[in-house]
Amino acid sequence: MSQMKRIAVGGIHTECSTYNPVLIRAEDFHVVRGDELTAYEYFSFLPEDDVEVLPLLHARAVPGGPVDRPAYEGFKADLLARLKAALPLDGVYLAMHGAMHVDGMWDAEGDWISAVREVVGPDVPISVSYDLHGNVSQRIIDQIDMFAAYRTAPHIDVRETMQRAWNMLLRCLRTGERPFVTWAKIPVLMPGERSSTEDAPADALYAALPGHDTRPGIWSADQMVGYVWADEPRGTACAVVTATEASEAEAVATELAQAYWDARTDFAFGPVTGPLDEMLDIAAKTETAPLILAESGDNPTGGGVGDNGLVLDALIQRDWQDALIAGITDAPAVDAAFAAGEGAELELTVGGALDPKSVRVTAPFKVLTLVEGAGGAFRQAVVRTGGITVVLAARRRPYHNIEDFTLLGLDPKTVSLLVVKSGYLSPELAPIANPNLMALTEGVVNQDIPKLESLNRTPGLYPWEPEARFTPTPLRSARAPG
Repeated sequence: MSQMKRIAVGGIHTECSTYNPVLIRAEDFHVVRGDELTAYEYFSFLPEDDVEVLPLLHARAVPGGPVDRPAYEGFKADLLARLKAALPLDGVYLAMHGAMHVDGMWDAEGDWISAVREVVGPDVPISVSYDLHGNVSQRIIDQIDMFAAYRTAPHIDVRETMQRAWNMLLRCLRTGERPFVTWAKIPVLMPGERSSTEDAPADALYAALPGHDTRPGIWSADQMVGYVWADEPRGTACAVVTATEASEAEAVATELAQAYWDARTDFAFGPVTGPLDEMLDIAAKTETAPLILAESGDNPTGGGVGDNGLVLDALIQRDWQDALIAGITDAPAVDAAFAAGEGAELELTVGGALDPKSVRVTAPFKVLTLVEGAGGAFRQAVVRTGGITVVLAARRRPYHNIEDFTLLGLDPKTVSLLVVKSGYLSPELAPIANPNLMALTEGVVNQDIPKLESLNRTPGLYPWEPEARFTPTPLRSARAPG
């Protein structure tokens, strides 16, 4: 057997809208440390006969506002202490998202990865995996040796991407080859809802990536959409290429960047979209079911607050029948429902518990179901007013998986109208939508991108500057040879 390779594994994973006033706190993260990490299904691909995994810390949170600075510093200090204790190392794998914004910090991932590099020194290869909606910087590129990003949105290749980053690191350590990263910024920022890989032009752009992987010296060719709701200087799309051949890497990065730029005006929403009232007018005339309405401006998986009662208010005004809203974050309303008990009838004010700009609705409700959740922090209440059933959550969260409904005794396939706080639908809900509509609602992840305040982004960015021009200029990592 070859010599055992000592590889440290850790990371931090969340997505932060700088327009969201609700900070992500330490308690909002799911954190695994040490042996908890290696036992976590998320990392179940790690075991290898010739690898000793040194698990550090991995913290993951539902997207939201900026990460609270003390929370971030606490996680980083914990990870670095574990990293120092794990030395010496042969390699490091960091499972990241890429769109984290820490309160008072412009390049959070750059800070995190640079801190890891400082501990392990210049000779230890670092491989990272990213969400394609992450933002990249030269500082990040200069600290890493390998990079892999999701190639699907909605994300159905999370595990494959993590394995791609892991396998590149193993290849590097087993063969002695030392790849490097080349990237090309693209002055375009699109929301995920206009760049789904299931729709043109992103479908073709992403379908081309595996072909680039087979070119001489190319280990991984990746296309980043970037994260549009973070007003920060590093926010752009970009092409990122891991390779051992400099000229081929520059050629691939140039081709990817130019193709993405050329397609910039073709990106469009996949489902039928429009203002909320227009979408509800369509829904009222639709006879097929379940019709799934995505409330895009308050989508927590995109960085939204998740507490807006806007759609509930609209449905009440229309006296809507057989609708299910999943869900609205409102801890005080959940507490009131628990205090009243199942079967109770009471007046509740729903919405605006976190963001004062969110719509609040006061109406009579009947409490149908109460679910305590872990430690009470994840309490949920199912309540009904008229013909509208509403899922209330004590903590910000999405309702994108069938099991989210099953736990509450609900079946999303049996209602006429299902409302979820989402952009494009999740892989589990999309197949049952009959049809899917997306409401372009107000919120901190508003889809009207040109109207987003842009004080800190780099000038010349499309769509803020529709006449912007661009010529790809690939840049290599400072760790590249020569």
